Order: sequence, then C-alpha cells, then structure tokens
Amino acid sequence: MPGLLRGVARTAVIAGTATSVSNRVSRRQAGRWAQQDAQQTRPTPAAPPPASLPPEDEMSNKIAQLKDLGDLKSQGVLSQGEFEAQKARILAS
Repeated sequence: MPGLLRGVARTAVIAGTATSVSNRVSRRQAGRWAQQDAQQTRPTPAAPPPASLPPEDEMSNKIAQLKDLGDLKSQGVLSQGEFEAQKARILAS
C-alpha cells in the first residue's frame, strides 16, 4: 500500500505542476493578445476635415456676390431673367 500512495502522490504533484504551468502560459498569452488588440484599436489621429468656409464666411461671400449681381443689373448689364437665374444659383450653392 505505501507504493500505491507514493504513486498517487507523485501523479498529483505532476498534475498540479502541469496545471500551474498551463495556467501561467495561458495568462501570459492572454496578456500578449490583449496588448496587441490595444495597439491595433488605438485611435489614430483623425485627418482634419476638408477646408470649408465657416457658415458666416460662406454667408458673407454669398451676400457679396448678390450685391455684385445687383450692381450689374442696375447698370443694365444683366436682364431681370438673368439676374433671377444667377441669384437662384448663388442661393442654392
């Protein structure tokens, strides 16, 4: 019987050691994967939005174009129909 107990104890030690090593390897690998995921999902700096005029600059630009258009109409360069068509184009943009 002492031989049997010695065999069981030896098996228990080997199994415990194997489980401990396996758990340590699994934790280490999970840590590496988490680190790789964090590096891959790290937000990259976003490209600046395309340069567009702020709304107030855009509106003042439209107003200036409409004033120029009104001057051309008052000078007789544009007819009423041409004026209306150009005004609609400016306001639609």
